[in-house]
Amino acid sequence: MIRFFFRFVGLWVLAGAFVALVLDGVRSIASSEIVTTPLGVTWLAVSPESLARFQAFVERSLSLTVWDYLVVPVLGAPLFAVLGIAGALLLLIGRRPAVEGPRA
Repeated sequence: MIRFFFRFVGLWVLAGAFVALVLDGVRSIASSEIVTTPLGVTWLAVSPESLARFQAFVERSLSLTVWDYLVVPVLGAPLFAVLGIAGALLLLIGRRPAVEGPRA
């Protein structure tokens, strides 16, 4: 049941990555240059309060260095790449283990 949940969520996240890729592609074609939407910009547009709470949590719980050198680069990465990697990881977590045949 848990594997099904990981695969289900992974497929939805990959679908979101595909939508983000198509939107960036349309914007790139319209502006005649490569345009990508960073994860941080999307998160700020959707829920600025939760981004501020997450920043405060990371800075309070871990350190300002973790925020600056780990979280900020991820927030600057293209949304389709972050969602694609997260979806692929969820699908890998939810995959069935390989069944080995009988041993001789």
